[in-house]
Amino acid sequence: MRLFIFFSQIVGCDVLDAQSQIVGQLHDIAMNPSAEIYPKANEIIIKRGKFDKEYAKVSWDDILYFEHEIRLKINAVQLIYSKEIPKCDFTLRRDIYDQQVVDIDDQRVVRVNDIHLLRAESQLYAAHVDVGLRGIFRRLSWEGGIDFLVALFNPKSPYLKQEEFIPWKATQILPKLGRMKSVLKLEVVKNKLSSIPSAALADIVQNLDIFARVSVFKSMDITLQNKVFTDMALSTKEELIDQLSEHDVANLITNIPADEATDLLMKLPQEKSHRLLDLLGTDTNKKLRKLLSFAKNSAGGLMTTEYLCLKADATVAEAFQKIKDNINFHGTIFFLYIIDDNGKYLGTTSLRRFYLEDPNKKLLETCYPENIHVFTGDNVEHIALLMERNKTSSIPVLNEQEILQGIITIDDVLEVLIGLLWHKYEEKL
Repeated sequence: MRLFIFFSQIVGCDVLDAQSQIVGQLHDIAMNPSAEIYPKANEIIIKRGKFDKEYAKVSWDDILYFEHEIRLKINAVQLIYSKEIPKCDFTLRRDIYDQQVVDIDDQRVVRVNDIHLLRAESQLYAAHVDVGLRGIFRRLSWEGGIDFLVALFNPKSPYLKQEEFIPWKATQILPKLGRMKSVLKLEVVKNKLSSIPSAALADIVQNLDIFARVSVFKSMDITLQNKVFTDMALSTKEELIDQLSEHDVANLITNIPADEATDLLMKLPQEKSHRLLDLLGTDTNKKLRKLLSFAKNSAGGLMTTEYLCLKADATVAEAFQKIKDNINFHGTIFFLYIIDDNGKYLGTTSLRRFYLEDPNKKLLETCYPENIHVFTGDNVEHIALLMERNKTSSIPVLNEQEILQGIITIDDVLEVLIGLLWHKYEEKL
């Protein structure tokens, strides 16, 4: 008896009862995904009839032999057939075959072509998912012929030696819309997905169709949703929020960086943007309305109002405490900005400049010698040149009274410049 078998090799095989009478063919295998790291088979579903199909469910304990045919310990009269496929929480054919899964290790979305099963101590386990070409050819019963042709023309081909398997424990099934709980426990989904960096997870989610995208996004906890939503492309954000309630969208906007929220609100229809703003808290509403009042590619339109600042009399010790108190801060904590009691900008310092200084030293004394800054009306080209000339990744934005309004980071500038350059390139094409 083989240790490993493929699901495609046994689907449709004959099922015989205790009297060796054929009672149907194997249609599906029900698994228990939460019992083990590798889910274990607990039932099989058999099918009989070609046109007038009927289905029956058999407990794994009632199976005597499992190979190219399946023999049962029970007689045909003990089977209960129905026109409907028996309900099971999780099955290989329905929930895995041809489904998209996330490869947790390589952080990619793949499609399952076959399932590699392990037999151990009369039990059957899902060991790997096969995402390679051989899985497709095996299901079509072409594997032998294709292997022969490849060996004939290229006997050293990797195709003949390398299987494209992903271990089950490194696989996260992407739940179907409305069936999230029946595919895998939500806690399993959260634990596996949260191990992927948010930027990589955003790329994974963006590669899904909209239905899978919504299901996967809803399976995340709030903190992970905020991180992934921030890292999504603006067009993907627009598509996603069309599938969410306005209350959920308002919560997302409240918990992502202000500049990201502003970019999104600018892209939305004005009526929808106003409705979402009305759902926000007073402080967030005022902050975003202020940002929305600036031209899109001006310093005011690019800036974020999330930054760390201290008064002129603050010490180095107070700066370290400020960073500790804001360790989960949305914005950058590498730079600190010094203002007076009226909010007037006095200077910029960075962790590198005061890290080894006396804790009692005035933070203002550690500031950069030149107060590099821009004003709210300055355009993106001017901002980019100034940042490049001074080799800085962040720059403060002031109003005409030199009151600190926000900061601009290099990623925001690059995003706009790349978009402008691409637009010019498209026009030439």
